[in-house]
Amino acid sequence: MAALDNYYQMVENVIKNLGVDPVTCRGEQPGQWNLKRGSASVWVDVWNIQTDNGDRGYFQVMSPVMEIPVDNLGAYCKELLEINHTLYGVAFTINKNWAYVKMIREVEGLDEMELSAMLNRVGFYADDYDDKLKAKYGSVTGGRPV
Repeated sequence: MAALDNYYQMVENVIKNLGVDPVTCRGEQPGQWNLKRGSASVWVDVWNIQTDNGDRGYFQVMSPVMEIPVDNLGAYCKELLEINHTLYGVAFTINKNWAYVKMIREVEGLDEMELSAMLNRVGFYADDYDDKLKAKYGSVTGGRPV
């Protein structure tokens, strides 16, 4: 297993630099943090994936934006793709009836400046688009993302 402790510490440093206590943001498992950026929840994950060539570490920041609307699904998905074209370094994704803003990359070569930029970028876009998309397409059931 590739050592991830250095990346865990980087995440905690970045969260602390945002003025938030990283200990209160820790998730259930090592390598997970949850925090708020405006109205958006932002999830940070650092983990290993075992491959035939050894372990690879990954860093991910994602934020649930809204449940997928039942009505106007085609227009909604088209709009997400059009928005994706204007975003920098992040993308809308859909998983289990939820839309997310997401970034992912290998941990190798990651530094605190890039980690901070990724966290801030996901938080900014999610906070901006959650209200706009909910206003346009309506909130579905108020369920929780998985």
